[in-house]
Amino acid sequence: MPKKFVCLKKETPSWENYDLSAPSSGEVQIRHQFGSEKHGTMMAFYKGYGNDRGRWDKERRIHVKNEGVLWDYPVPLGNMNVGVVEALGPGVTQFKTGDRVLAYGGFQPMANKPADACWLLPASVPWESAVCLDPANYALCAMRDGDLRVGDRLVVFGLGAIGLMCVQMGKICGAETIIAVDPITRRREVALQTGATHAIDPLPGKTGEMIRELTGGLGADVVVEYSGSASAFQQALIGVAFGGTVVAGAFPPPYGTGLDFGGEAHMNRPRIIFSRSESDPNRDHPRWNYRRLLEASFSLICRGQLDGRALVDPVVPFDRLLEEYPKIATQPQSNIKMGVRYGS
Repeated sequence: MPKKFVCLKKETPSWENYDLSAPSSGEVQIRHQFGSEKHGTMMAFYKGYGNDRGRWDKERRIHVKNEGVLWDYPVPLGNMNVGVVEALGPGVTQFKTGDRVLAYGGFQPMANKPADACWLLPASVPWESAVCLDPANYALCAMRDGDLRVGDRLVVFGLGAIGLMCVQMGKICGAETIIAVDPITRRREVALQTGATHAIDPLPGKTGEMIRELTGGLGADVVVEYSGSASAFQQALIGVAFGGTVVAGAFPPPYGTGLDFGGEAHMNRPRIIFSRSESDPNRDHPRWNYRRLLEASFSLICRGQLDGRALVDPVVPFDRLLEEYPKIATQPQSNIKMGVRYGS
């Protein structure tokens, strides 16, 4: 019986058997070759804080404390997979067996997926770039929400996969200066390789001043905060220009103390905007929605304008996930976006 990788409870990864039937109407069956994780969101559930706010009430659009959870355990671990179509369900005409496709899903060797939710991959697209569709659409949403324009100065806090995609997306958008901020050396190096003009190792209480020095004292037009750190958010408020924009895109635990909205933020009147690509209606509804963000990001990947090869690191065998996966939480310096190789 095939096995999939799940989180049984807080910080408890495990294997779980699953059944695989023939694909139903409108589905394709995919044999996975490669996969990747979505660190920020999945760490919220792996570490446990993702459920602390209580269930999400869709009608009232609030969290309801002590009434259920946001996501029940066991939580499937893994985010996107690239594989080959093994079988077609009734009514599927857009794919044929042997096609190479991309789809959302957890770490497991085979899966049935709705054909309409799969992406046909050109042979020229590296699998590492394909599995970066998810961070790419978040990065695109952040650029649009931040209203980044040609010639602007951009700062990106937090160089995980989304932050590094923001660097590449900022370059595509025509940012004149791109300042990448992260304490992990490897991530700063990748940022410089993929479009950043400067990479900062943040100094406690000083990063905002460093940003102002690099921008001639004016500050950044747009600051994207994807680290999920309260101290980083505070430095973003110091480093953003008068009237500039801070884009808050991370999925952090409650910040607690440490944010001062009466200091530079009060004096410089930045716009603070929260960004999440799935939260339709989009700010540019009805022209833009989540699907269009995915399609636009996929097009950029297929054209080679977004490259995920330096971001998917490390790549580990599927059978070693039990040993390797916890390092995302315990050894963040050892990874950017974990990739998985299935089979031999």
